[in-house]
Amino acid sequence: MSKTIFRNDWAEVLESELNQPYYLELRQFLAQEYRTQTIYPDMYDIYNALHYTSLASTRVVILGQDPYHGPGQAHGLSFSVKPGVAVPPSLHNIYQELHEDLGCPVPAHGSLIHWAEQGVLLLNAVLTVRRGQAASHQNKGWEPFTDRVVEAVNMREEPAVFILWGSHAQRKGANIDRNKHLVITSPHPSPLSAHRGFFGSHPFSKANHFLESHGMQPIDWCIPD
Repeated sequence: MSKTIFRNDWAEVLESELNQPYYLELRQFLAQEYRTQTIYPDMYDIYNALHYTSLASTRVVILGQDPYHGPGQAHGLSFSVKPGVAVPPSLHNIYQELHEDLGCPVPAHGSLIHWAEQGVLLLNAVLTVRRGQAASHQNKGWEPFTDRVVEAVNMREEPAVFILWGSHAQRKGANIDRNKHLVITSPHPSPLSAHRGFFGSHPFSKANHFLESHGMQPIDWCIPD
């Protein structure tokens, strides 16, 4: 983890964070964790959300909580899993809503790189996790770092869409300027809560309507097999 970790315009925004006390402590913690535990995602995938989606290209932000903690799942994009890995229940429900909303066929894989490459920032609040231990890296320093990412999109002149599923994401997005950006909220797509208002919320068509109404390209949400 050196100053070259950011491959695009995120470097200008985030490099100053790398010298902050909280981040230096986080680095020490992660070095120890990767040495002594099984940590997801792979060390080289931690910042994939930022690598795939530059600040300038970000049109939509989808906030997740922390990475999947099963083998081979997490690869640095919220809600996304590597091709060849079983689609997790929350993502299955996202696909169901996408099908109902826009008629997109339900893909046989769980990779959301197609979204990320179009300007959908798939950001988790916490970027690492121990194998089999959900939320094990919360409150270790990731939250102020990802707050800075959200703030950078919020402070831009260009409007964006923030999709906040569940109370955790909604708290993290509490300071977004709703006069400039569109904020779409609903219950989380988890099987525990999806039937309480996630299904039928039409986030994808709402996002595209907002983008088009501001003269921006809509997202092609349909994921190729």
